[in-house]
Amino acid sequence: MNIAIVILNWNGKSLLEQFLPSVVKYSKEAKVYVADNASTDNSISFIKANYPNVTILENAKNGGYAKGYNDALKQVKEPIYCLLNSDIEVTENWLKPIEEEFSNEENTAIIQPKILDYKKKSHFEYAGAAGGFVDALGYPYCRGRIFNTIEVDENQYKSDTVFWASGACLFIRKSVFNELNGFDESYFAHYEEIDLCWRAFNLGYITKYNQDSIVYHVGGATLNASNPKKTELNFRNSLFTLVKNVKGLLLLLVFIRLALDGVAGIKFLLEFKPKHTFAIIKAHFSFYIALPKLLKQRKSLQQKKGYYGLKSVVYSYFIQKKRFFNQF
Repeated sequence: MNIAIVILNWNGKSLLEQFLPSVVKYSKEAKVYVADNASTDNSISFIKANYPNVTILENAKNGGYAKGYNDALKQVKEPIYCLLNSDIEVTENWLKPIEEEFSNEENTAIIQPKILDYKKKSHFEYAGAAGGFVDALGYPYCRGRIFNTIEVDENQYKSDTVFWASGACLFIRKSVFNELNGFDESYFAHYEEIDLCWRAFNLGYITKYNQDSIVYHVGGATLNASNPKKTELNFRNSLFTLVKNVKGLLLLLVFIRLALDGVAGIKFLLEFKPKHTFAIIKAHFSFYIALPKLLKQRKSLQQKKGYYGLKSVVYSYFIQKKRFFNQF
């Protein structure tokens, strides 16, 4: 077997009950693992009783997405990893196009399938859609999803090179994952896949989107968008990623980003969401504390020009009122 499907779980028995059957049914050519982040529910006993062919990897503690995968993948021998969220339904023959692309394209290191919305299957799903990009300031966006505008899937986005793949369903060569030293564990959760793909890009590797492999994602099953902790992690980790990976006028870029974050904080206040404003403030303080370490990491990493698509997705979306990727 060439592909290891590794599902990270933390107290997610109900999600495993709902979504593991499709993974087992349609992944006969792969080995399926569940990496458990020290769950306190009966997830493990459920898997042992109902899916004896699924291998359980037990982590000593809940280190979040980044550490959870880093720890678990050390025990996986297959040459291709599929990092799969526990709230994803896969489809028949979803692995074949991925395996073919890895076989035919040696420099392709990371692949993302088409990610559609489990609750509204005609539409793309927020987390990844048809593959991601970043603008000149490091703001992420996707083909099929710009901010909160979600497109109907009409096969308008073909298989192609993208900048980042969603951590909801991400295939990566084991050799590349190890070369990158895995995820940055300081992220805990959110943005770590963008950082991983950016570091891969800076080393000359290619990330692809494959339209022929389709999965359906619930999204927000672990930490939904209304949770201030998610806001904090997204804002903080976005700044982490920018400092580590961007090639350019770093000081100016960070200053602009901090100012725009302030605008976002005011917007949350006007929307009567003060907890999210406070989350941005916490994110900035965490960033300042981490800055010496980030600058040290930056020196040890390689940066490369040509990383961004748009100059400003914020300007295009909010000022020019462009809502869809193919309008850019």
